[in-house]
Amino acid sequence: MTNFELLFIAGAVCGLLFMVLLASGRTGLGRWAIPALLSAGFFAFSLIPIIKEGPIGFIANHTVNFWGVQVWYDLVFALNTALFLAAPRARRVGMAIGPWLIPVMFLGSIGLFALLARLFWLERTATTQA
Repeated sequence: MTNFELLFIAGAVCGLLFMVLLASGRTGLGRWAIPALLSAGFFAFSLIPIIKEGPIGFIANHTVNFWGVQVWYDLVFALNTALFLAAPRARRVGMAIGPWLIPVMFLGSIGLFALLARLFWLERTATTQA
């Protein structure tokens, strides 16, 4: 297996674990720490292609064929769906969603994970104060 194939499998496993943990409804430290760690880890990993291929190197992947464009649309739709679902919860705990659109727009999942970590932290804080 190549390094890229191993990274592909690692991403699939991490994604599955993230979904299972969120679906489990687990509360406490793990609920907000998981997206915080994913945001930090993915940011650290993203620095590698940014340094090696430049900050807009991803554009080439999304503009060379139909699969590339399809993956781009999938990313855009997934981020917007996540924001649509997170926004009402964020507003309920007094979190302004507007400023969070900037990191989500420019960092994608990294910004979304940071948003979710903050949201889960605020929900946990609101629950413990109630």
